[in-house]
Amino acid sequence: MMTTTSAAGPYQGVFPVAPTVFDATGRLDLEGQTRAIDFMIDAGSHGVCILANFSEQFVLGDDERDLVMRTVLEHVAGRVPVIVTTTHFATHICAERSKRAQEMGAAMVMVMPPYHGATFRVPEASIIDFYRAVSDAISIPIMVQDAPVAGTPLSVPLLARMAREIENLAYFKIEVPQAANKLRALIEAGGDAIIGPWDGEEAITLMADLDAGATGAMTGGGCPDGIRAIIDPYFAGDREAALKAYERWLPLINYENRQAGFATAKILMKEGGIIAHDTLRAPLPPVHPATRAGLLELARRLDPLVLKWGK
Repeated sequence: MMTTTSAAGPYQGVFPVAPTVFDATGRLDLEGQTRAIDFMIDAGSHGVCILANFSEQFVLGDDERDLVMRTVLEHVAGRVPVIVTTTHFATHICAERSKRAQEMGAAMVMVMPPYHGATFRVPEASIIDFYRAVSDAISIPIMVQDAPVAGTPLSVPLLARMAREIENLAYFKIEVPQAANKLRALIEAGGDAIIGPWDGEEAITLMADLDAGATGAMTGGGCPDGIRAIIDPYFAGDREAALKAYERWLPLINYENRQAGFATAKILMKEGGIIAHDTLRAPLPPVHPATRAGLLELARRLDPLVLKWGK
């Protein structure tokens, strides 16, 4: 398995989530946004994902989403594939968002199942209809994001059925507990219909997920070079080198996953002179100075490109 990816797929390798960059007042900083994207490409990303949960998509207005999408897709200009998250509870809105993303040049859309709050759920038949309607609106691949934040159970039989029956649905970002077990079961159940079984959740379970058959990793945007250091030797057949790299980078991955969250990439990018501000949009609170210090302490031990790119 190679970790290169063509313009048309199949997509595999490292596709980190880009942060949405704000200025000191919480307004969009489009210059910072494009610099963040340039850094992520230079750091070895095979592609990037925008407007995901780690992009703070839930604090953006619809007009801002379109502006970020257009800005990034025009700036990338085909250098790497761009995945656009188009999640929405309403079927027709998600389909329309996905169609706009395709028209602007997205290589793939990532879509969570319909969810809202802690208790609003739809039955499996409605989930299937939802994804089928999105697929009918586009011709690019759909990635199903199977994440705890949705609180919507997506069983392996359901995912495999959708992969077989829905034309453009073939990629799966699995970031639920016991992700490796689910990836393994999904690959077994779906066979050739599962084109892209992917790892998520900041790569906290990356080695187990690779062993289960994952071909892609969607991580935070701060250290694509670190994830490449794990994935490249793994797919080249050098398991020992992959394990050593995983051991080396795991403390920072863990800190992102358990402490600093989606602020991680912004903090690292600001420290490295890539972006001017690491603002989180209100009502999200700023990261505690001790948490920031702990993150940077671990990062400096690894000497990642993010701390040097903008200086």
